Amino acid sequence: MPLDRLLALFLVFAPMSLVSIGGGTSIFAEMQRQAVTVHGWMTDEQFVALFAISRAAPGPGSLISGLIGWEAAGFVGALVAALSLYVPSSILLLGVGHWWRRRGDSPVRRVIERGLAPVAVGLIFAGVYTLMQADGVGWIHWATLLGCAAWLMHGASPYLVMGVVALFYAGLFGLGAV
Repeated sequence: MPLDRLLALFLVFAPMSLVSIGGGTSIFAEMQRQAVTVHGWMTDEQFVALFAISRAAPGPGSLISGLIGWEAAGFVGALVAALSLYVPSSILLLGVGHWWRRRGDSPVRRVIERGLAPVAVGLIFAGVYTLMQADGVGWIHWATLLGCAAWLMHGASPYLVMGVVALFYAGLFGLGAV
């Protein structure tokens, strides 16, 4: 097991752990860039397949880090990648949580909350955009994404949006009765 590959996994996932504002989805774009473009541990197609597996499995979608680690360096790589993604942010969260509870209704706390919300949304959008590019989707998928986003921003129920999109695609692609 090459130690340089394990160190690379740590150096990729530990910093991502600290900037994953908005959850694991917010760092998918950077995960893809690091795993495919920078380090060449896998292809775009392999990344999309690992993403699908991580979303189908129970637990957080950021479990893809372990799958990337497995692909890059086997079992030990999976452990290094997963621990590198979860441990630093957990330690930071303990400290921030303690500070957050003590601050109550401070103006600084409100500014931080308002400032981080658009950052989280932007990072999540970047992850979705990267995955859609890697999968080579067409204009109909982009139109669906933008339409759903607009509909949700106007207060539509996510369940209603999912149902309408499912019916639309079933009719569009002739998948029969849903």
